[in-house]
Amino acid sequence: MRPFLLIQSRPEDETSNDEYRAFLKYSELPNDKLVRHRGEQASLGWIDLSDYSGIFIGGGPFNMSDPEVKKSDVQKRFEKEIMTLLDQVVAKDYPMLAACYGIGVVTRHQEGVLSTKYGEDVGGVDISMTVEGAKDKILNGLSNSFRAFVGHKEACEELPISACLLASSEACPVQMYRVKNNIYVTQFHPELDSNGLEVRINTYKHHGYFAPEEAEELIAKGHAESISEPGKILANFVKIYAKS
Repeated sequence: MRPFLLIQSRPEDETSNDEYRAFLKYSELPNDKLVRHRGEQASLGWIDLSDYSGIFIGGGPFNMSDPEVKKSDVQKRFEKEIMTLLDQVVAKDYPMLAACYGIGVVTRHQEGVLSTKYGEDVGGVDISMTVEGAKDKILNGLSNSFRAFVGHKEACEELPISACLLASSEACPVQMYRVKNNIYVTQFHPELDSNGLEVRINTYKHHGYFAPEEAEELIAKGHAESISEPGKILANFVKIYAKS
């Protein structure tokens, strides 16, 4: 089987490593079949899509909707490279699953509206499938309503014309969509469990997602959640798109 590629942009080693662990766990891939690239550390360069079965994009502290003057040179370089990659991915309808930050880059690439209007606090929320979502192969085996972890400053305010809405939540209307047949994005984190949430809360408690003094309470609430459905999306993606 050709490996899958995970593109990351988390500068903190502990958080980046934990995200990789989570993608491995819930995709059910062995270590040698999930290649990781830390885009905040090195250029993506040209990616030959034929080398991989599919691509995952993880989350991170970058926000596409931030004013250009506030973006670091690393963020600007990474965004440019992701946009170039998306030119390839969309043209070929190549298998991709982009989470959290990934919904920002795909929404911008596909000319949807991205803003901070539907940001969500850190924690678990109810995700509801649309009629189209209930029929989609990537959501096979999930309940029509399920819990998932979120925590984001920006979100898709208006769907791209090319997108098919697959899932929503009360506070954030666009939680998941598909472009063409094989390109998926989620606002929620399909890879995130309560242990991973604790790592991220400790890492990002001074990044404006919540008041730092709320960290311990948010961690406790995370561990009180029973969240198991979203990880099935990663396993489905691998089963559907694994290539020999």
